[in-house]
Amino acid sequence: MNDLAPLLTPEGRALLDEVRGTAPADELAVATRLRREHPAELVSAALGQARLRQRAEAKFGAEDAGRMFFTPNGVEQSTRASVAAYRAERLKSMGVTSLADLCCGIGGDAIALARAGIRVLAVDRDPVTAAAARANAGALGLGDLIEVREADVTEVDTAGYDAVFVDPARRGGRGRVFDPEAYSPPLSWAVGAAREASLVAALKVAPGIPHEAVPDDAGAEWISDGGDVKEAVLWFGTAAGTGPVRTTSGRAASVRATLLPGPRTLLSRGLPDPRVRPVGRYLYEPDGAVIRAHLVAEAAEEVDGGLIDPTIAYVTSDALHDSPYATAYEISDQLPFNIKKLKALLREREVGILTVKKRGSAVEPEELRKKVKPVGRNSATVFLTRVAGAPTMLIGRPV
Repeated sequence: MNDLAPLLTPEGRALLDEVRGTAPADELAVATRLRREHPAELVSAALGQARLRQRAEAKFGAEDAGRMFFTPNGVEQSTRASVAAYRAERLKSMGVTSLADLCCGIGGDAIALARAGIRVLAVDRDPVTAAAARANAGALGLGDLIEVREADVTEVDTAGYDAVFVDPARRGGRGRVFDPEAYSPPLSWAVGAAREASLVAALKVAPGIPHEAVPDDAGAEWISDGGDVKEAVLWFGTAAGTGPVRTTSGRAASVRATLLPGPRTLLSRGLPDPRVRPVGRYLYEPDGAVIRAHLVAEAAEEVDGGLIDPTIAYVTSDALHDSPYATAYEISDQLPFNIKKLKALLREREVGILTVKKRGSAVEPEELRKKVKPVGRNSATVFLTRVAGAPTMLIGRPV
């Protein structure tokens, strides 16, 4: 049953406007008042949709989220608007004018594609989800560019479209699915569909996908937004600059890390692992997309740096370099791991605001904060890590 249908009626839309911005603490009073004039089921649906819209603001912005329709899964699994817009512009630059969006969800990517001027066939087999995508296309004035079809994506003919975008479901009844073949539809089917695209194809996958799972004829891109890794995308087709060539390290030849806002893109140059060297004056923390893409060597070259440990993705250098791909910290102290010594040093320097970062350490940041009990007017960052194999604490500040 399409439980969005009552909300798409004039009465439902008016009710959605009335409950817009209702605070959780006020819901009971608002529901009690509205049920005197409207069916209880409609009031509950409107309040539920209002909550989903509030949650969706982080991804879509208040203006769009306030007009769109969501399902709980749609809010969780939809692409962030900034990421979708970046991908749409990249597809447009490749000459794409029409695209089949398979597993479209509530239409986040379709909206961005249509706004880039691309004609979209948006397909999803779930009737409520497809209804939400159709309602969103209409609500945002994009109905002329987005055709929504309720269907099994494995049965859809995409031959008439320049490109294909596939976003398989990566959640099941027990939460996230980590096996690509357990995606719905499976990764192998999605790869086959991508290879059949006439011009180019993009396949959205979890950012934790192993590099060895990337097909030889695909390029791989990891995308972060505001420092948080959001997704990985497998690109197919010569328009995307992909091909069946791999580097001597076994990594796909076309690998990139893209950082938003920007975009800033770091491309693989097939560099060997950086050398390991003593900790210098500066420590660089590569962006998560850079690390996931295995491009730490490229980021290290940008700052003329080396690794503090062969297994740790922290880069060190004696000089300060401006790089969008890594955050720089000036290191003041390097200590063997010892909580008592750290506590004494922080007390001596009156550090009350302590940021704890860890890589290669089993100690949890909150556990450390409770033990050192920082008090004072100053701030500092402590890195719990390994240096040349030894558990180490590095103390510094962001530059």
